[in-house]
Amino acid sequence: MSLGGAKNRLTKTNRQRTLRSRFYNPSDCVNRLLFAMSKVCSITGSRVTRGSTIHRRGMAKKKGGVGRHVTKNVRREFHPNLHEHRVWVPELKKFVRIRVTARGLKTINKNGAYRALKKAGVVAG
Repeated sequence: MSLGGAKNRLTKTNRQRTLRSRFYNPSDCVNRLLFAMSKVCSITGSRVTRGSTIHRRGMAKKKGGVGRHVTKNVRREFHPNLHEHRVWVPELKKFVRIRVTARGLKTINKNGAYRALKKAGVVAG
């Protein structure tokens, strides 16, 4: 006997509620918001990217083996080379705190602090 197309699955709201109760802890989010900072450069905008490492086994053919074989692909993250810096901006006559990559620092050295920060939208002007 059919129940008029009704399927034995959770509705969208119930599914969210069960997931929330299983994995969601409000105090966790509060702690993350207070202490976690995004890994993004203020100047270049470079951020964490994802890639993979390839696990191989065996000996290379030129070393006398039968060749290298891929056994696994493992996901990983590539993090930008971030530093927290206080940069002196002569036009504003004050220090500006930024999280910047090594490449961003080179950009600041090349173009000047005010010009680079203005272009990136860190300082108004």
